[in-house]
Amino acid sequence: MTVAAEGATAAERGRAPRPGRFARMKLSYEKNWYAWAMVAPVVLVLGVLVLYPLVRGIYLSMTDADSTNIGRTIGVNKIPDSFSWVGLDNYTQILSGADGQFWPHFAWTIVWTVVCVAFHYGIGLGLALLLNRKLRGRTFYRLVLILPWAVPTFVTVFSWRLILADEGGILNTALGWLQLPQPGWLSDVVWQRASAVMVNVWVGVPFMMVSLLGGLQSINGDLYEAAEMDGASAWQRFRHVTLPGLRSVSSTVILLGVIWTFNQFVVIFLLFGATGAPEAQILVTWAYRLGFGQDPRDYAGSAAYGVIILSMLIVFASFYRRWLARNEQSAA
Repeated sequence: MTVAAEGATAAERGRAPRPGRFARMKLSYEKNWYAWAMVAPVVLVLGVLVLYPLVRGIYLSMTDADSTNIGRTIGVNKIPDSFSWVGLDNYTQILSGADGQFWPHFAWTIVWTVVCVAFHYGIGLGLALLLNRKLRGRTFYRLVLILPWAVPTFVTVFSWRLILADEGGILNTALGWLQLPQPGWLSDVVWQRASAVMVNVWVGVPFMMVSLLGGLQSINGDLYEAAEMDGASAWQRFRHVTLPGLRSVSSTVILLGVIWTFNQFVVIFLLFGATGAPEAQILVTWAYRLGFGQDPRDYAGSAAYGVIILSMLIVFASFYRRWLARNEQSAA
C-alpha cells in the first residue's frame, strides 16, 4: 500500500494542474490572437448597431417616454429627459388589449405570415421543379424569374403602386377596358391586404425558388432511377424522394421566410405610406407608426411592441428548431 501511495503521489506530481477559465482564455488569446483581432471589429459594430439599441429599447419600454418628455437639443439649449419609470405597465396595457390595437394587428400579422410563406414556398417549389428539368432556354427563364429579387425592393413596391393605383392604375385601367369591376386596391381594407400579400409574394418567391433549386440539384439522381424501376409514380417519387431530400433546405428557408415576413416592414410601409391603411398594418409597421407616425410620438409603446415582437420570434424559432430536431431523430 505504501508503494502504491508513493506511486500515486508521484503521478499526481507529474500531472500538470488544470488551468482555470481565465488561464484558458489567456492561452487561447495568445495562441489565436489574429482570430480575435479579426473578430473584434465585427463585435464592436454589432455592439453599437444591435446591442446598444436593444438595451435602450428595453429600457424605454419600461418608461412613459414620448416626444414631449424625452431629452433633446434646441439650438444651444439642452432639455433633459423628464419621462418616468413605469415598469411593466406598457406591456400590461398592450397584452391585455387595453390599447385596442395589439391583438387585431397580431391576428393579421399571423395570417399575413402564414399566407405569404405558404405562397412563397409553394410557388418557389413549383418553379424550382420546372427549372430543374431539361428545358430549352432554361438559363433565360432563371434570369427572368430571379429579377424580382435582384431589383431593389423600393423600386418593386413603387412599381406596384403605379399598377395598383385606384385611379389611373394600370390594372384598374385594364379592368375598365374589359368592363370588369375595379377594386380599391389601395383604399379598401380587404383589397389592401390582398395587395400587400400579392406584392410580398412577388418579392419573396425568387429566394425560395433559388434555394429549393439548389436543394433539388443536390439530390442523388440514382434515387429517382431506383424509385422509377420499382414502379413508383411521379407523385410517389415527389413524396418519397424529393420532399425528404429537401427537408434540410426547406426547414431553413421556411424559418427564414417566417422571420423575414413577420418583420416585413418595407413592403407595407412603401405600399401604403407612413399613415395609410391602418387595418393592413402588421405589428412591426404599427410599432413604427406609434414611434414616428403620430404626434406625440409614443417611444415607450413603440419600444414595448419591438420587445414583444422580438420575444415572439425567439420563442417561435426555439420551438421550431426543437420540432425539426425531433422529426429528424424519428426519421433516422
